[in-house]
Amino acid sequence: MTREGSSRPRIAVTMGDAAGIGPEVVVKAIHTLQKNADFEVIVIGDSRYLENAGVDPAFVVDLANLPDKIEMGVDSAVTGKAAAECIVRAVEMWKAGEIDAIATAPISKNSIRLGGYDFQGHTEFLAHLTGTKRFAMSFFGGNLRVVLLSTHLALTKAIEKVRKEPLIDLIEFSNSTLGKLLGRKIKIAVAGLNPHASENGMFGTEEASEILPAVEECRIRGIDVSGPYSPDTIFLRCARAEFDVVIALYHDQATIPVKALSFNSAVNVTLGLPLIRTSVDHGTAYDIAGRGIAESSSMTAAIRLAAELVALK
Repeated sequence: MTREGSSRPRIAVTMGDAAGIGPEVVVKAIHTLQKNADFEVIVIGDSRYLENAGVDPAFVVDLANLPDKIEMGVDSAVTGKAAAECIVRAVEMWKAGEIDAIATAPISKNSIRLGGYDFQGHTEFLAHLTGTKRFAMSFFGGNLRVVLLSTHLALTKAIEKVRKEPLIDLIEFSNSTLGKLLGRKIKIAVAGLNPHASENGMFGTEEASEILPAVEECRIRGIDVSGPYSPDTIFLRCARAEFDVVIALYHDQATIPVKALSFNSAVNVTLGLPLIRTSVDHGTAYDIAGRGIAESSSMTAAIRLAAELVALK
């Protein structure tokens, strides 16, 4: 159900970093979605950069927060601050009941820092704005859904995070949040850490000492979870709908299969926020910014998924 009784989901789309491909992919996505869309799109950004690219001004919340000219393809305080202000306005609109969900175009972590917002990225920024203490990064690519135990860490540090208690916490959290999001009981798989999930201890000990005990404890608590499974096969099994979600143990273990199986159409979904937030699965692509050649499939999928998730609530 949408907020305040509206019959159509209202999705706010933040423009992203104007020095990157954000405005371009937003415009392209809107043009694609205008064909028989059963939801409303409201774009938040500087209208000059959106209208010049072809967005109807009636669908723009104009922050007018950028100068007439910016340097494309580089980090800057000006574009970072403007991108952050779009996110702030989107959350304000959600709190006021004016929108139902947010889909975000890519930002530069360095630019928002230069602009005075000291957050690692969208996820942490949105958690701060909504007072959220527990959240997790996930990716949706068709039937393949993954939730990450750790995100942007060096691999050696990520391996140190593979412990029983954090895994129990993430499995329970994923079961609760994804179950609510999808509106049904879900089936969870946990990936192993080592080749072939250690082959009964031949290639590592984490499966036996940390991962399996976490899975067994969660099963005792009534969660439909199993594993650890060999990392080189479990993601394909999920993509074939054998499971609803895979718990991935580090960043690239999750993103490599998602992008290999759903390149340009995967969506980043933040779990745990009080609002639905989706995003593209790529960055600002400074190297092609302003050239008109950016692929917008992920932005299109992010907006569409946000609307679908609103409709499930």
